[in-house]
Amino acid sequence: MTHALIVGAGIAGDTLAVFLARDGWQVTVVELAPSLRTGGQTVDLRGDSREVLVDLGLIDSASAHLISQRGIAWIRADGSRLAEMPVEAFDGQGLISKEELLRSDLAAVLHRAAKDAGVKHRFGDTIEEIVDGADGVDVRFRSGGRQRFALVVGADGAHSRTRGIHFGPESRYRKPLGLAHAWFTLREQADTPALDGWALSYNEPGRRGLTARPGHPGHQEIGMTFAAEDVPRDREAQLAVLDDAFAGVGWRADEFLAAARIAPDFALDTYDQIRMDQAWSKGRVVLIGDAAWCTSPLSGLGTALALVGASRLADSLRRHDVRDIPAAARVAAAFESFESAMRPRATAAQKLLPGRIGMVAPKTTFAIRLNAFVMRALQARVLVPLVALLASGRGHHGPALAEARA
Repeated sequence: MTHALIVGAGIAGDTLAVFLARDGWQVTVVELAPSLRTGGQTVDLRGDSREVLVDLGLIDSASAHLISQRGIAWIRADGSRLAEMPVEAFDGQGLISKEELLRSDLAAVLHRAAKDAGVKHRFGDTIEEIVDGADGVDVRFRSGGRQRFALVVGADGAHSRTRGIHFGPESRYRKPLGLAHAWFTLREQADTPALDGWALSYNEPGRRGLTARPGHPGHQEIGMTFAAEDVPRDREAQLAVLDDAFAGVGWRADEFLAAARIAPDFALDTYDQIRMDQAWSKGRVVLIGDAAWCTSPLSGLGTALALVGASRLADSLRRHDVRDIPAAARVAAAFESFESAMRPRATAAQKLLPGRIGMVAPKTTFAIRLNAFVMRALQARVLVPLVALLASGRGHHGPALAEARA
């Protein structure tokens, strides 16, 4: 039996699906959403991400979707600039690069590759029960029916249902960072202020921040950050929380609040980390991506870790001959090898740069001005080695400032 079930059709899930299918596995991906999820901000193709996409033969397909960008600027309410960092900063290894595409475009590239490899997707469905045995995993689906698999992979994000069913409640692993973030796409109108290729960041005291970034032609990708450790799941309740958090805020806050109500890809969640002191696997069930090690968007490394994690798991299964002889001992050895490779990287990536939360959402007017000063000062050539030193040891395998992208 060489049938694998992957729960979650995100970056980690479909990347793993492509690898396994090409290795000869029969692969099913089950996804709660009715179709491939859209939305999300830009993701970086530098470093580890590029290496995995090259290995998959998908780098050209991904590169075809690059977003034209000139850099990031921190602004006042009237749009004038406090500081800016062009894409040329740090020899192209700064906060924003020329090699970025929307998360939804990368997900679509991986999804097409999975379909081409023969992967079966079950959208609008999820798992309800996992019964792990010596010879396989019996899974009961929400849509009805049961099926046995050689192994089950939870790639279903920070709020992983797989983890909740098989490893324990989310409260055991969730570490909130004190911020919440809404993101969605704004369709430009005739009077929409142009970005001219720049990502713009505006902050007000009280840890309230607004960002607008270039998206597809005629669209802008919006982010709204505020202080919170929990948010409701109902959309109307989420919009009410957003209205309250940004009441009276300047720049384009009112425009963004109105756009959030009609955006088809609106999402709101807290910035959290998932820290599992126990193993990421139990029996024939294993977790990857945010389900296992969510570093939070503040790390700027989520996509890279999802891609690399999927690659490492596929490699471990391949090297331990799990496809040919899916014995429990071989599965356990493969999972242990995978975790040995990924645990140090995930742990390092969770060590955010000092002051990271304050950088994204300053608390006071002084802190806002200080952050802008720091962003200008960091670009002085004499400080570049210091920046590299601060970024080292935190899971970086690419741009030294990747951690400050979110």
